[in-house]
Amino acid sequence: MFFKGTSTPSSGRIVIIGAGEVGFHTARRLAEEHRQVIVIDHDEEQLRNIQEALDVQTLEGFGASPQVLRDAEIDKAELVLAVTNSDEVNIMACMFAKEMAPHATRVARVRNPDYHLLPGFLEKNLEISLLVNPEEEIVHTISRLITMPGAVEYHEFANRCIRMTGMKVDRGPLIDLPLFRFREVMGEERVMIGAIYREDRLILPSGSDVIRQGDIVHFIYEPAALPAILRVLGQKRRPVRSVCVYGAGRIGTALARFLETMNVRVCMLVNDAGECERLSRSLHSTLILHGDARDRSLLEEEKIGEMDAFVAVSENEESNILSCMLAKKLGAGLAVASINKPEYLALAETAGIDHIVSPRIATVNSILHYIRHGNVLASVAVSNESAETMEVFVEEDSALCGRNLRDICLPRGILFLAIVQGQNVFIPKGDTVIPAGARVLILAKKQRIAELERILGGAASCECEGRI
Repeated sequence: MFFKGTSTPSSGRIVIIGAGEVGFHTARRLAEEHRQVIVIDHDEEQLRNIQEALDVQTLEGFGASPQVLRDAEIDKAELVLAVTNSDEVNIMACMFAKEMAPHATRVARVRNPDYHLLPGFLEKNLEISLLVNPEEEIVHTISRLITMPGAVEYHEFANRCIRMTGMKVDRGPLIDLPLFRFREVMGEERVMIGAIYREDRLILPSGSDVIRQGDIVHFIYEPAALPAILRVLGQKRRPVRSVCVYGAGRIGTALARFLETMNVRVCMLVNDAGECERLSRSLHSTLILHGDARDRSLLEEEKIGEMDAFVAVSENEESNILSCMLAKKLGAGLAVASINKPEYLALAETAGIDHIVSPRIATVNSILHYIRHGNVLASVAVSNESAETMEVFVEEDSALCGRNLRDICLPRGILFLAIVQGQNVFIPKGDTVIPAGARVLILAKKQRIAELERILGGAASCECEGRI
């Protein structure tokens, strides 16, 4: 069964194998940029959902079938993304894609750690460009969020030389502050404000904008500037000595194992008795408890209210939200929930959950720089996917090289955040010159991403639409 999209997409065919959460949201991101996308899946209902929501092509069939791939005209593809829930299907699809579309970039979602025991084997033998396994990134993100008060997002760029953190402003001198006075109050040159997220709206600020109470402010900073940021937010770094983890899947197990190496006291709540036995053999100091994290009496008995953090990363998003709400009510210091469904994000925020992580968004972020053009080294979605931050390598023939920032006339909705050359980080000013070999951090609203790619790839010149 083949359905046709109706838009006039850009050139370069992208084949997505798998119409689940990752496939759907990757297709959505690309459809918004008018890419030529076809999604393959054997589930007719999932394809119908995609067809009703997105302007892309769909093809019903087994994604690792050579005939289905031929029907999808995979030989015309510039990118093949195999992101089903089956590692084996993804690997097989990339294996056939290597033969049928040798010039295409191939990306496979492979979550089973056993497949990573031979580093480089699949990449070398099947020429897979990227094996996507976001669990390590999720674990790292959680560990950062639970130690950074007020943070709702956290990203690292340029070998960790520059950080981007979304922080909620509840108190302190930044409230009602015009941004032209920001450095005066901050007293620190190594930090700037890249964006403000307010009431589901992303603001790329100018000097006349004002920070309001409750805003989520995205700070771009060198690591040494973090104390100054926490000072103006009225926050203090807190030691994390005890964490309760709910969810015995790959993320929960990896998180518990990581926290053990930090000498954190960890307890894990597990619904399945068989899983308890397995985890007791794979974890060392973690206390394994059999029970439901939504059981108030169990949480009270285990003194969850005295824990520094409660992290819910089970496969059941509703349980993650409810258990976090209960843990917070009982007094847990912080609550972190794993949520993929966009419609649950606002619910989690109003429910008082401190941090939200999304394996789905992490997976999409992991493959974005294989989709992006123009020497994009990394790309992450920010502010509920309303924008993207890209780390771009500047070559000598780049449209950015050797020019003052004030002379680079980018469209509205695109903002320079930082420039990194070697170990030196520059928070950009109007007279800053971008040298060859530098890495540039750029934030773009999602409506401007395709246009930014054309500029970075040298495929188009930009028309000035006013100051950014």
